[in-house]
Amino acid sequence: MSNNTSTEDQNKPSLSWSLSTWLDYLQAIHSKSIDMGLARTQQVYERLNLDFSNSSVVTVAGTNGKGTTCRMIEMGLRMQQQTVAVYSSPHIIDYTERVRINGLMLSEQEHVNAFMQVEHARGAISLTYFEFATLAALVLIANQQPDFVVLEVGLGGRLDAVNIVDPNLAVITSIALDHQDWLGDTRELIATEKAGIMRPKVPVVVGEPVPPETLLIAVDKMQAQPSWQGKEFGFEDCDTSWCWYNQSVQFSDLSIPLIPMQNASTALQVLSLLGHLPRNQDEVNELIEKSSLPGRFEEISQQPKIIVDVAHNPQATELLAARIGRMKYTQLHLVVAMLEDKDIAGSFLPLESLKANWYVASLNVPRGAKSKQLKTVLTESQKVVEFEHVSDALLAATKNAGNDDLIIVFGSFFTVSEVLQAS
Repeated sequence: MSNNTSTEDQNKPSLSWSLSTWLDYLQAIHSKSIDMGLARTQQVYERLNLDFSNSSVVTVAGTNGKGTTCRMIEMGLRMQQQTVAVYSSPHIIDYTERVRINGLMLSEQEHVNAFMQVEHARGAISLTYFEFATLAALVLIANQQPDFVVLEVGLGGRLDAVNIVDPNLAVITSIALDHQDWLGDTRELIATEKAGIMRPKVPVVVGEPVPPETLLIAVDKMQAQPSWQGKEFGFEDCDTSWCWYNQSVQFSDLSIPLIPMQNASTALQVLSLLGHLPRNQDEVNELIEKSSLPGRFEEISQQPKIIVDVAHNPQATELLAARIGRMKYTQLHLVVAMLEDKDIAGSFLPLESLKANWYVASLNVPRGAKSKQLKTVLTESQKVVEFEHVSDALLAATKNAGNDDLIIVFGSFFTVSEVLQAS
């Protein structure tokens, strides 16, 4: 009897479990990786009795640009001595990347402690990995009582676990086709899902320059207080510099940002509404210099220059192609691995007009596409070589590249993670 009890105890979640053991547990306790709906998460959240009344909450949704927009908001607030907590996903290398407190990650044990708190609160309620992780992140953030909380939506908006927290300001960075099985197969349907993070009478900053009609209708119906890109605020690309404006200020001759201009513009309007806009051009340029994120057009090597980017849908690769177009190089090498449920053909299209050598690799994760699937999408005029692993594809590209060549690795968070862990 005692031996059986001991075995059972060993299988029960414990503060002595490692973070990796907990993450395996989170993967196993729910039958689906995605299970849309807030009822279960809301119930556990209420049991946790977390208090965010002393913090201003900013919730950020969008097809692309969420992470970089969150980063620039975070850095802008920190530059003005505000305390800031950020929850974002997915992580690239280390799970603890998902929660930042004043720019720093917390210890694995702090995450374990938060997992245990959620485990006790949930009882018999089943949670997905993301729902459990989100609740644990909220526990960690509530413990810190920061001035500002920045929450990145994982999928959609209306039914995402992050949406259990009422924001003081909502942000929609962009609207494009992605996660169509869950969100709908048109921009109009996807916009409606993103709009679900809005609240009545609460400001919403819309970074999408061409919003679908359904978003305008949703804003009006919700009686939200909108700031539209191109109307209440906006930017102009001047090739070697850019300018930004809103209804009360304009900054000219700014440094080209490390993140997409559309997202930088959106973040500046958020900071303006929060009362923490940089005061002058020098401060904006300092903010631009500090606003970068791993895996987002990140340079990891020179001679040849190697850049990794998590771009994994047509809107993101269109931006990637535009950024490549600004660069000087002798020969372009594109290393790519993607998930099979992404729009592979649409994602490749913006890059196909670039004269490049393609290195397509299998992505060895669940839902990962095989190299053959990627190769069949490319036209016969493209120079394409297949590889079983991303690391092998990058090694081949590096061997073939001259010092003045450019290597771009893209296609998925998993793709970039594999490269960064190997470097």
